[in-house]
Amino acid sequence: MDFLPISKEDMEKRGIEQLDFVYVIGDAYVDHPSFGHAIISRVLEAAGYSVGIISQPDWKDEKSITVLGRPRLGFLVSGGNMDSMVNHYFVSGRHRPMDAYTPGGEPYKRPDHATVVYGNLIRRVYKDVPVIIGGIEASLRRMAHYDYWSDSFKRSILLDSQADLISYGMGEKSIVEIADALAGGIAVRDITFIAGTVYKTKDISGIYEGIRLPSYEEMKAEPRRYAESFQVQYCNTDPFTGRTLIEAYPGGVCVVQNPPQPPLTMQEMDDVYDLPYMRTSHPSYEAAGGVPAISEIRFSLVSNRGCFGGCNFCALTFHQGRTVQVRSHESILREAEGMLQDKEFKGYIHDVGGPTANFRRPSCQKQMTRGVCKNRQCLFPQPCPNLEVDHADYLTLLRRLRVLPGVKKVFIRSGIRFDYLLADRDDAFFRELVEHHVSGQLKVAPEHISDAVLEKMGKPGKAVYERFVRQYNRLNEQLGKKQFLVPYLMSSHPGSTLKEAIELAEYLRDLGYMPEQVQDFYPTPSTVSTVMYYTGVDPRNGEPVYVCRNPHEKAMQRALIQYRNPKNHALVMEALIKGGREDLIGFDRKCLIRPRKDAHRNAERRNTEHRNAEHRNTKHQNAAKTSADGRRGDLKSGKKKTIRNVHRKKRKGLKGRRS
Repeated sequence: MDFLPISKEDMEKRGIEQLDFVYVIGDAYVDHPSFGHAIISRVLEAAGYSVGIISQPDWKDEKSITVLGRPRLGFLVSGGNMDSMVNHYFVSGRHRPMDAYTPGGEPYKRPDHATVVYGNLIRRVYKDVPVIIGGIEASLRRMAHYDYWSDSFKRSILLDSQADLISYGMGEKSIVEIADALAGGIAVRDITFIAGTVYKTKDISGIYEGIRLPSYEEMKAEPRRYAESFQVQYCNTDPFTGRTLIEAYPGGVCVVQNPPQPPLTMQEMDDVYDLPYMRTSHPSYEAAGGVPAISEIRFSLVSNRGCFGGCNFCALTFHQGRTVQVRSHESILREAEGMLQDKEFKGYIHDVGGPTANFRRPSCQKQMTRGVCKNRQCLFPQPCPNLEVDHADYLTLLRRLRVLPGVKKVFIRSGIRFDYLLADRDDAFFRELVEHHVSGQLKVAPEHISDAVLEKMGKPGKAVYERFVRQYNRLNEQLGKKQFLVPYLMSSHPGSTLKEAIELAEYLRDLGYMPEQVQDFYPTPSTVSTVMYYTGVDPRNGEPVYVCRNPHEKAMQRALIQYRNPKNHALVMEALIKGGREDLIGFDRKCLIRPRKDAHRNAERRNTEHRNAEHRNTKHQNAAKTSADGRRGDLKSGKKKTIRNVHRKKRKGLKGRRS
């Protein structure tokens, strides 16, 4: 067992003259199943194909893409474990000072829109070698999409990267089928039949029962058409019911998305996670201090993938799907026992979970034969009557992990879906969660407390969260524990005005809690919430949605959540005045902030200046036409005045010369 080749020397040691695939990645090379490039390359290796890794090539140097030579079957390209733009930038647009997926955390080691840049780099050097792109960046940009960072509507990444195919979703099945097709002599342009792929063509005559989406030009001209298209895409993310989708572009080119691959069975999941990973970063990174991202997942266990939670700001539906897939207890226990042999393991398993920790089964049995419901969610706005809630399997797994020799504590740090937890009539899991699996603080994600905003988020109502809090506190009291809840909260989500932001601040006041961190809504590709942000329309029903786009208002909404921070005083003052809630400024216990000397006056002055500026702009606009007409009307008299002035200056000049 060894790392995959990253150089010609490594290829020679393995006796490889030419690799089947060269995998170009935007991350450092980490051979761990929490990294997509590790899974795909090991799956291909298990299928009999050789794979080499080019990590973070210099995109300004064409030679950087040639270090492993020309591959026999094709190049694979991934921007990394995160979308490269999310990896690079805060929602404010500031560049992140650290890249956790780069040796030493060094930033700027990959380009913006890495998949596009790498694809074009390869195409300049190897014009006829197949290029297959994948990973989350390609998966979520597979069709036309809104790009927050450029504030523009972009084409499918398949076109912009000059790639031949996209393997979207998790990709284990589709990548082997692509490899087999290429190895069998099928030209990449003819690989149009594999589920979980996207291809481009000018001939769609052979597509049966496909759905024609609005064209790229239509959506670019009218954002509402994009909202309509997205809803169709969202309803076709299930392998059982999904249909082929066709998106037309100028020049007669169509981007065609085949239905998703079927979910992995438990045995298939075990096979993927039982492959011979090195479970750490490549040793060549040791001098730089290693790869920071490995520390968080090194002693964590993945037990599931997929999520039927359906949060509108989350892209999991488009990437992993809504059907939950799980590993067997035996596979997870084998991985845990391997951890025990690690010299750096201190007895603490950091996490056992996935996108949602307490999902260990599909939401109902119907999903496995007829797929998920197209126009209904499993948990929102209320749990579906057909929802099967059972934590018994997950609880048994945790109990088996807790008793392993050398294990001191098993924590759960993945998200807990609290509405699903409350729907379980048996509180055994909830009780043992509090007793054994909380490290002092349990992180949960209510996201907001305004029901109007929660409805746009696809999250349960405020009353559900409050019931969860009461139950959590009751169990802690019964068990003699002093453990706290850390709620994740989001500001400026579509649907949130200053009114709802103030409502959240009042809730936090009554709770006596101020969060240390607040997530401003981040529009990322392929989420319902991002479509709302871009179009101003809820794609689920076509209704208009308020969207906070003004950076200053976004700052006010964020400051309200942390109203106790003295640095936020001026913003909170301004927000309360603008929202008509001066009653929350004062010395009463219900007040959020106290008035400072001149602070109220300054805030009123800023608002007055803002109103005056708007009035002046309107006045200037109304006066523009009159002014223009006046200038035309005064043209003749203006000419006469100019002539008189010229003569006057001449007379003055003559007098000067005489003197």
